[in-house]
Amino acid sequence: MRLKNVLIVVSDMEKSIAFYRELFGLQVVLDNDGNVILTEGLVLQDRKIWENFLGREMIPRGNTCELYFEERDIEAFDRKLKAYGKTHGIEIEYVNRLMTHSWGQRVIRFYDLDGNLIEVGTPMA
Repeated sequence: MRLKNVLIVVSDMEKSIAFYRELFGLQVVLDNDGNVILTEGLVLQDRKIWENFLGREMIPRGNTCELYFEERDIEAFDRKLKAYGKTHGIEIEYVNRLMTHSWGQRVIRFYDLDGNLIEVGTPMA
């Protein structure tokens, strides 16, 4: 057995696709009417489908998991993230701005448009 995909729930599919494309370079692999597979195995599912299937509401900013990306030029990503917010008229909600852990890794943590937690860090190896 192997892990195939990671699925997150989104409220506005088109805005979320643009968010992950513009900030992370992910592209649509398959659009299956409310379920969109992006490169790197990230799946976006429409909130209404998720809530209907589970019979429960989505809980934004649940802080029970995070998407983790690595970026060598973290300062450039930091600038890109700030510019994205300004260009799209949204306030990026940070958990922590660019910081350095005691072990030397530099990271930024923030929420996507639907409160899914994202960490971008410099490679450890």
